[in-house]
Amino acid sequence: MKTLHIVAFVLLVVGGLNWLLVGLGIWDIGNLFGGQDAAVSKVIYVLVGLAAIYELVSHKGICKTCGGQTV
Repeated sequence: MKTLHIVAFVLLVVGGLNWLLVGLGIWDIGNLFGGQDAAVSKVIYVLVGLAAIYELVSHKGICKTCGGQTV
């Protein structure tokens, strides 16, 4: 589970930085792999989305800061 959490975290960081760069109009990681319509780019976007869902669902159980507290 720890490995899955680390992979999901890294993907979320990559995705977050990508959206920052897209928002600033500087660059999109999809362009590195042939544009947004390229299969590799789509796989990366899907993996980042799945990582976000995983972190959303499992966050409270594994986060030391939240520690299972209710919001």
